[in-house]
Amino acid sequence: MDRRRILLVFAAVIAALGTLLVFLYVQGADKRANDAVESRDILTAVALIAPGESVDTAAAAGKFELRPIAANSVLQGALVDTSAITGKVATTTIYPGEQIVALKFGTAAESSSLPIPKGKLAISVNLSDPARVAGFVSPGSEVAIFMTGVEPKTLEPFARMLLARVTVIGVGSTTPGQTTTTAADGTATTEVLPNALLTLALSKEDAERVLYATTNGALAFGLLTKDSDTPKGPGVHFRTPARSPAELFQ
Repeated sequence: MDRRRILLVFAAVIAALGTLLVFLYVQGADKRANDAVESRDILTAVALIAPGESVDTAAAAGKFELRPIAANSVLQGALVDTSAITGKVATTTIYPGEQIVALKFGTAAESSSLPIPKGKLAISVNLSDPARVAGFVSPGSEVAIFMTGVEPKTLEPFARMLLARVTVIGVGSTTPGQTTTTAADGTATTEVLPNALLTLALSKEDAERVLYATTNGALAFGLLTKDSDTPKGPGVHFRTPARSPAELFQ
């Protein structure tokens, strides 16, 4: 009998513990669901704010607006008003929909100076949205630079990596640009795509390569992480083994 009572007590304790664990899990799930649904009013850009533009000017133009943001998506340091950044200017481009954080504002001197590493120089290139990874490239990003063009001797189109890893130190204003494509039947289609100035920190030799490429072909960036693999290679053209257009579409 004593053994049976002990087993019954033990079973009751286990059942109570299981009930408690289920209760705690449900409470946690409810909290996670509430966090996802709950929102906070956060100061957000509703129009593009260019580097060097003052907070006062942007506010007068109606470029700030309080918008509800899911609580679990609010950035650290996100502002609810402009009091902490009054009198400052944007140090980088702020795009519509971005949450306003104080780190992106500073003095006019901070906005006009570029963090150029010692021994390097800065040049800017003008790229369309697709060529700059749909706008995901920002100051501090590391990118691989690719060039597409036509071989001068064979007149064959090619694509190859120009530089394996380059640091972006600035992103300038966005402007509309036109791209025209011609179909096989000769029909031309013109699209309006936004272009942006991106400023790179390069050695003199690499700056020469990039400038030559912009004059004799087209550039595109590939956004990198610290684990990205960018081995050197000859690139791709029509005669590349197992990579010709005919084989790619088989």
